Amino acid sequence: YQRRVRGIFFVISIYHTMCGILAILGVPSEKNNNQLRQHILKLSRRLRHRGPDWSGVHLQKDNIFCHERLAIVDLETGEQPLFNEDKKICLVVNGEIYNHKELEAHLKQKHSFRTKSDCEVIIHLWEEMGEDFVNLLSGDFSFVISDGDKYLVARDPIGVCPLYMGWGADGSIWFASELKALKEDCAKIETFPPGHIYSSQTGKYTRYYNPSYLDGHVPTLKPDLMTLRNALIQAVKKRLMSDVPYGVLLSGGLDSSLVASIASRFAAARIEEDSKTKAWWPQIHSFSIGISEKSPDLIKAKEVADFIGTIHHEFHFSVQEGIDAISDVIWHLETYDVTTIRASTPMYLLSRRIKALGVKMVLSGEGADEIFGGYLYFFHAKSKEEFHKETIRRVELLHTADCLRANKSTMAWGLEARVPFLDKDFLDVAFSFDPEEKLFNQSKMEKSVLRKAFEDKENPFLPDSILWRQKEQFSDGVGYSWIDGLIAHAELEVKDSVFQKRGELYPDDTPKTKEAFWYRSIFELHFPQKTVRDTVKTWVPTWGQSTDPSGRAQKVHVAHKADLEKETPS
Repeated sequence: YQRRVRGIFFVISIYHTMCGILAILGVPSEKNNNQLRQHILKLSRRLRHRGPDWSGVHLQKDNIFCHERLAIVDLETGEQPLFNEDKKICLVVNGEIYNHKELEAHLKQKHSFRTKSDCEVIIHLWEEMGEDFVNLLSGDFSFVISDGDKYLVARDPIGVCPLYMGWGADGSIWFASELKALKEDCAKIETFPPGHIYSSQTGKYTRYYNPSYLDGHVPTLKPDLMTLRNALIQAVKKRLMSDVPYGVLLSGGLDSSLVASIASRFAAARIEEDSKTKAWWPQIHSFSIGISEKSPDLIKAKEVADFIGTIHHEFHFSVQEGIDAISDVIWHLETYDVTTIRASTPMYLLSRRIKALGVKMVLSGEGADEIFGGYLYFFHAKSKEEFHKETIRRVELLHTADCLRANKSTMAWGLEARVPFLDKDFLDVAFSFDPEEKLFNQSKMEKSVLRKAFEDKENPFLPDSILWRQKEQFSDGVGYSWIDGLIAHAELEVKDSVFQKRGELYPDDTPKTKEAFWYRSIFELHFPQKTVRDTVKTWVPTWGQSTDPSGRAQKVHVAHKADLEKETPS
């Protein structure tokens, strides 16, 4: 396919709020509009799982926009692309702007809004402020905006919304929310860095998100527990903006349970109308998945659901059903990372069941373990300074692991996941106090400062058995036989003679286990291009004797300690 279009054209598959973006910039082409349109539609179909509700195509001079929509907000008028009054400026956006009303109120000029979309304000902010407005946005987003001559591309501070950048052999620049739309056409692909913009004005990445916690200092203030509590409450509340049925992913662990509890307190009224009218969907549904009814997560999730009063749905899957889904999971995730695949497979299966019930949006608890050092390997941190540095590093890498999992495993079925813990205002509060308060040991539980912030004897958010439950990584909590089954299957699937040649077969990031080798071999079938492989990052514990990413492998885990006691002769 020879691409030559004068100026700039964009290919975007998008929905409101989450979508697939494919934008091609600055590529002259001999193809006529019809030929170009057909190629774009072919690429757009690869992303249609992200937006199954409606498709739109728009041609603008030398630009073309494709849009695959998942309607969450403004169901009647929120189709994309979005335009300014004279349609000279075109915007495609994957995401949600939670403070759009506040931003609209502070516009200096008079504007006529064409829709009720929370994202339309981006157009008028760009008109008035140029590139300087992006840090004002509170939300999760990736977007491309252009007036036909200049353009601006941006990604949210933490990377909740996926975005990749590629370069064609002819000098063209491509942007996409999934690699599968770039893999044949781009000679080089990179992950678009969170908290950055890329514009025609500079021709390079520029960081716009510069919070104080990234300046290298270690805070010494004592935590204000009520401020911490209120920051999370506001982060959850603003994410209840929805015109469709929504629910909560409930593992029964601390993080998802807090999100679910807070959401249940605001479910009766419409957040979009400042809680002045009754909610369209006042009864929250909660969803859990596990290997069997004895799975640790399912037992605790039911306890939480009963306590906060959600309509609870419990689903089961077998190890074989999970194994059968692995290839599809890797196709959607676009990674071979062991941790991500282990945790994403149950989430992928659960998302399908949720969507079948008519729910389009869920709240989830991703991010808390990175912010508060909740992973059990943090037990081995040698100092509060080391602990603090590692929490920041983990947050900066979230877009390569947990954010990638939460977005792509749900969006595989057109289900949007929102993550309140990654609200930038909450992050400012959570990183403002002495990390000594986050350290844990044999007598002090992980994330104790967060647990203390939500202790409330008069109006409890959670029962103590949940508020003080030890961390279970999702891939463990669905049932310990899940990971054990994957390891056993890989042992049968990968022959010793083949595994011995792993360095020769995969000299870059050579798999260390048969399980990792199995995932890598499937990934290579889907994505044989080296430039796609170079975007993958692997998640491993920084400290501790075990290199297995399972929390159960850490000696501080209660199940691990029980196993050791069984193996120790009396």
